[in-house]
Amino acid sequence: MPSPQPSPPRGEGANARPKAINGVLLLDKPVGLTSNTALQKAKRLLNARKAGHTGTLDPFADGLLPLCFGEATKFSAYLLDADKGYRAVLQLGITTTTGDPEGDVTATRDVNASRADIEAVLPRFTGEIEQIPPMHSALKHQGRPLYEYARAGIDIERPPRKVTIRSIELLECAPPRVVLDVRCSAGTYIRTLAQDIGAALGCGAHLTALTRTAAGGFALDAAHTLDELAALDIPARQTLLLPPDCLVAHLPAVRLDETAAAALLQGRRIPHAQPATGLVRVYAGADFLGLAEAGPDGLAPRRLVATA
Repeated sequence: MPSPQPSPPRGEGANARPKAINGVLLLDKPVGLTSNTALQKAKRLLNARKAGHTGTLDPFADGLLPLCFGEATKFSAYLLDADKGYRAVLQLGITTTTGDPEGDVTATRDVNASRADIEAVLPRFTGEIEQIPPMHSALKHQGRPLYEYARAGIDIERPPRKVTIRSIELLECAPPRVVLDVRCSAGTYIRTLAQDIGAALGCGAHLTALTRTAAGGFALDAAHTLDELAALDIPARQTLLLPPDCLVAHLPAVRLDETAAAALLQGRRIPHAQPATGLVRVYAGADFLGLAEAGPDGLAPRRLVATA
């Protein structure tokens, strides 16, 4: 009679739950995929349970798409609201229904704009400006994205919104092809910017390509492709994840002793001499606990990570 086999340690065996995956993946999204499709592919490759992205890229666009997994999803809004960088390729003289290559051509005009003409209009679009969101966008109206109305041939009145263009650099100028480097606030529509620049030049324009080059403090050159992930085994893929606190690295850090950390994790306000006021990152040793609100009465928990 065979000897009985020892029971596997707790947490192991066929019914064990997979290890929780917590962190941020800087993905270089390819052209042709929606942001959600790219997210789901990365989620499967990492064997992760909970995931989200930090701002959509249209299928025709590529570039930096930071993805959040596990506890990092709690802090994704801080990157969603961060400044972005883009490399935009404009085709002067042609306008489309969507402002990008996926739409139908609505008008074709001669292009007489010189480099000097283009350089002269760009300053009009720097600083705080107003944009009318495009109909072909995910912005909601009565609970439905605008692109659903657009596909049904329904035009919805959209009030202009204020955005900030930090800078526009003319990288290449060979009309009708123009390449710009744009640094802007969250919520800026680069398709609308391209159309407005084309209108200012009197010839119209649309985007033929768009690459997100930066988001917050992250840059495209640090990102990984889905093919790169697929070529690795799961443990190697998971080593590419950045820690969740990278999303809030711009906030001041506070270190707590074991007793204070335990109290904060229980949801209690704790006394703490903190020169800064407002949101702070909180740590127990090297362990990131989440965010707290610093004020005259100490630290109050705001957004904490699960420690179990």
